[in-house]
Amino acid sequence: MSLNDRPLPEMRAPKVSAKTARIRAQLRRQKEQADQQRDLSTGTLVGGSAVKNGSNRTRAGEPHRDRIVLMVRDSFWLQATWEITRASVARAESSLAERWHTAAPVLRVMEVEDVANNIAETVQRDIPIHGGVDTWYIDVQEPPTRFRVAIGYVTQDDQFHAICRSNIVETPSPGECDRLDEHWHDIADDYERIYSLSGGYDTDGGDLKEVFEERLHRSMPSRGSQGQTVADPTLLRQSKLPFEVDAELIVFGRTSSGSSVSLGGRPVKLQPDGTFTVRMKLPDKRQVLPVTAESRDGLRQRTTVIAVERNTKVMEAVDIKDTL
Repeated sequence: MSLNDRPLPEMRAPKVSAKTARIRAQLRRQKEQADQQRDLSTGTLVGGSAVKNGSNRTRAGEPHRDRIVLMVRDSFWLQATWEITRASVARAESSLAERWHTAAPVLRVMEVEDVANNIAETVQRDIPIHGGVDTWYIDVQEPPTRFRVAIGYVTQDDQFHAICRSNIVETPSPGECDRLDEHWHDIADDYERIYSLSGGYDTDGGDLKEVFEERLHRSMPSRGSQGQTVADPTLLRQSKLPFEVDAELIVFGRTSSGSSVSLGGRPVKLQPDGTFTVRMKLPDKRQVLPVTAESRDGLRQRTTVIAVERNTKVMEAVDIKDTL
């Protein structure tokens, strides 16, 4: 056997120390986490429907496309809800090229000075967001102000790649609108006011109208030529009139930051600025509710007692017959 006929010796992979393996695994996990945080897509398009919810995937009945809707929650808070396809994120990655790896997903908040004259919008700020969510709450300064938001990616050299833009909303003056809870079943209880505050009646509704109808499973009313609310004609004549009325108690206030507050002996969560809001049931009876604040050092305490009484009476139904 010649030297050329001899089999080559088997090449062994270089030995990797346990420390090096741990470092590589950690870097790999960090990269995967960064990719997940950067991915704003809310579903994968399969056969014209959105496949959502990650590992617990379900196919939604409605088509999946890019849109972001802005809603007014009260004078100082807006809520942005969006839907973004994976294809749009891939287009952003391709467009930004090498800058994609350092690009950050953001909500760009813009003030709109004059809607009627289409004056250019002013960028107020960029809010960092992350993948895995489809809603965000935005604090508002100095209401009333008109706002619009855009969702997309901003690079280190301040280039903004927008995926989609929202409707225009105007926040009410302080005191004109009570704060609402943040879930869609609470929006359903007061959907018409939120829809109106968010500009649903000012235009044809667009994405805002579609999102409300999809989430609440009902048709949104429109405004007639004289400003009256016009509902679906099929809803105008009803054999029954469902009517449910309830009431809740909202206790709110402010103390110094770092203090503690209790309501009826139960601790109350404070915001960083010392404000607090508690929403609670209001049963048919008299209640005496002590609200106590205690300083951070525990040396000073103040108490306010709130006494409330509810007495609900349901009147007998009345049928109004057509006299024509």
